[in-house]
Amino acid sequence: MNAAIYFHSEAYSTNGPKLMGRNAAGESFIKAFLTKNDHVDNHIYVEDRNSLISFQKLTTQLNCTQSFKYISRNNHNHLAQLGALFYPGPNISRFSLLRNFFGHNKWSITGITHTTSSAGAMDSIAELLTSPIHPWDALICTSNSVKSTVEKILDAQFNFLKSHLGASKVSLPQLPVIPLGVNLDDFSFTQNEIIEARNRLNIDNDSIVVLYVGRLSFHAKAHPLAMYQALEAAKNQTQKKICLIECGWHANDSIKDSFINAASIACPSIEVIQLDGRKKFDRDLAWASADIFSSFSDNIQETFGITPIEAMARGIPMVISDWNGYKDSVRHAVEGFLIPTYMPQAGFGKDLSLKHALEIDTYDMYCGYSSSVVAVDVLKAVEAFVSLFNSSELRIRMGKSGLNRAKELFDWKKVLTQYEILWSNLQDIRLQSDLMLGDQSNYPSRMDPFYTFSKYPTEILSLNHTVSLVDPNVEETKQRCKQYRDLAMVNYSISICPNLDETDIIFNFLQNSPSPVNLIINKFSSSRRLFIFRSLCWLIKLNLLKLI
Repeated sequence: MNAAIYFHSEAYSTNGPKLMGRNAAGESFIKAFLTKNDHVDNHIYVEDRNSLISFQKLTTQLNCTQSFKYISRNNHNHLAQLGALFYPGPNISRFSLLRNFFGHNKWSITGITHTTSSAGAMDSIAELLTSPIHPWDALICTSNSVKSTVEKILDAQFNFLKSHLGASKVSLPQLPVIPLGVNLDDFSFTQNEIIEARNRLNIDNDSIVVLYVGRLSFHAKAHPLAMYQALEAAKNQTQKKICLIECGWHANDSIKDSFINAASIACPSIEVIQLDGRKKFDRDLAWASADIFSSFSDNIQETFGITPIEAMARGIPMVISDWNGYKDSVRHAVEGFLIPTYMPQAGFGKDLSLKHALEIDTYDMYCGYSSSVVAVDVLKAVEAFVSLFNSSELRIRMGKSGLNRAKELFDWKKVLTQYEILWSNLQDIRLQSDLMLGDQSNYPSRMDPFYTFSKYPTEILSLNHTVSLVDPNVEETKQRCKQYRDLAMVNYSISICPNLDETDIIFNFLQNSPSPVNLIINKFSSSRRLFIFRSLCWLIKLNLLKLI
């Protein structure tokens, strides 16, 4: 069974000035959907003439030979004949209201999660409970972690409605977990293409190329410091020639400078090449040149993470963070290495949600502050890089395993089949229906991020954990802390982190022996203990402290 695909050019294009993961995923999806050869008419939902023109240009570019039938606001009732509408986002409530004009069970509506941390996304999810959404509708969750987030928002919203309005029941959509996909051919390169790409970038034959693809944003995508530190340490241990390609884009020159400055301090012996990931030519150069893929995603705006799937399609191993959708995609020590991540426990981020709700902090600040205390285990990352740097056989074996996994699970042909099965199952529920209508937060869609996203990390930092200094030389640790605090990509969140006097207290307390977290925070006044507890993850993130 097919659905009408809602088309808006921005959702399915990587040609815009701000390339996001959802754009890459959308472009990959629409290409696969439009070029599948099942001899079935594809239905496209367009809301205006500009969208229609954009879609027709796209079909020309893709040399599509299939026929298309168009549904618009002028013939909305045609959805009843087809039976389903797919919208490339979570905001399906408005379509459910429109559906009521024709009948609540005339067709199914399917949305999909991308980021779930934005105000708009969380509001859209909460609104599902106050909209005419039914069990024959669905919100596709691209990972098990993001499904947990969606369920927490829905649960909090229901408790809110029950407490304040006396609500006794709600009608929920299905929440199937279906991954995003890739078109495998887009990541297949001949040996000559690989050689040519590395020559264009002046990369030596004996260099090992580590690739990061994605937005170059330390506050809203992936903080690079852990990757820089791990690469430098692994290079020093192996004495291999290492080249890092960062293929993405910076929002402004200040952020660009912060990346350059951090790399010069944290990985001075690593050759760093930056390419514009908004350009397909540059993306192809990067993927063709790469030997290893790395992404230490640590941000709550992430939900799935398409780039590890692309790395598998390219047939190269990975060193990535054990975070959100990455957990579902990659098997540790099979396709690559999953590096542990740490986050403060729930209850220590309500101030961040409050300031976001009051619009004191922007969405970028909310994401940045939350993720500034999410830590990636640098020492484990070093071990992973060393293993891959020292063994070409391991790189080849993991790369082959990744390619096989991409073919089995993430080829769009396989993923689209899951979509079609879902639409068919929703239709069965809908056709069998008659009139099937049948700790509390004051702001359910602005909860503590460390509660909402508690399934993202490997482990939650608690009072019972024990921490120690990474470097037993306490004076060198203090100096390194001061140096890192001066980095633009670190001091942007300094307002929610400890001052130097407080970090000195922590370091001095730990110089003789490791200590449980509860004893550390008891060294501070009650008004500062929340901040100190949370900041321990920040210090782990900087590789100044470690869990033992």
